[in-house]
Amino acid sequence: MEHIVSKKSEKLLYNIDDMNSGIFRELTKGITTRIFPGQEAMLSVVRVEANAEGKVHSHIEEQWGYLIKGSIIRLQGDESFQAVEGDFWRTPGGVMHSVIGGPDGAVILDIFAPPRAEYLKNGTGFGEEK
Repeated sequence: MEHIVSKKSEKLLYNIDDMNSGIFRELTKGITTRIFPGQEAMLSVVRVEANAEGKVHSHIEEQWGYLIKGSIIRLQGDESFQAVEGDFWRTPGGVMHSVIGGPDGAVILDIFAPPRAEYLKNGTGFGEEK
């Protein structure tokens, strides 16, 4: 099925498995994302390879995460927790956080509000790394 395109040629429909859509970013070895910015929020489909470790970082934007597939260990502030498919979490702006992929990796949907300026173009890294 072909995706719907508005009269203004703005794409309205995306598929989570389409690895050619969105803005590509390699966050670190073994962790990549496809980013979909809007006016007030931004979606990021993050793919975490098995046992891949993100860098601890923070940013001013609020972030919500939803674990679509696999498992992770979420590091947030002074805490860590195991997350499995269907779990979701909130990270307030300014809170240090990271992720470690489970044995089968993971797919995470991150939602940022407002959109992260450094994620508006292809690139590398998590942004404001500490």
